Amino acid sequence: MSLGDSGDGLRVRPYAITRGRTRAATDVPIEAIVYRTPKGESARNSMALERGQILQLLSTPQSAAEVSARLRLPLGVTRVVLGDLVDEGYLALNTRSASGRPDLRLLERVLDGLQAL
Repeated sequence: MSLGDSGDGLRVRPYAITRGRTRAATDVPIEAIVYRTPKGESARNSMALERGQILQLLSTPQSAAEVSARLRLPLGVTRVVLGDLVDEGYLALNTRSASGRPDLRLLERVLDGLQAL
C-alpha cells in the first residue's frame, strides 16, 4: 500500500491505517528516537504493511520524524503506528538526552526529516 504520489500501488486514506484514531496510548514526540526491541527484531520480516516497513527501516535508531519522511507517511499517522508498536513491545523509544535537552545532532536529523516531507 502506498500513500505516495507515484501512481503505483493501492492508495489508502491515512485514517484507514490508524483505524480512525488520531492518538495511540503511548505518545511519540516527533523528536523521539525509536528503535527495535528484541521482539521487534524477530518480527521485522513477518509483519505486513506500514508496521513491517517501520520495523525494517529501524535497523538503526531514528526519530519519529525521520521514519515519517522516509516512508512518506503523514507524521500523525506515523506517530500513532509507532505508539502502537511501542505498546505491543516491538519498539522502544528514547525521548531524552543525558543533559535533559535535545542533542544538536538529533535536532539536525529531525530538521532533515521534516524538510524531506
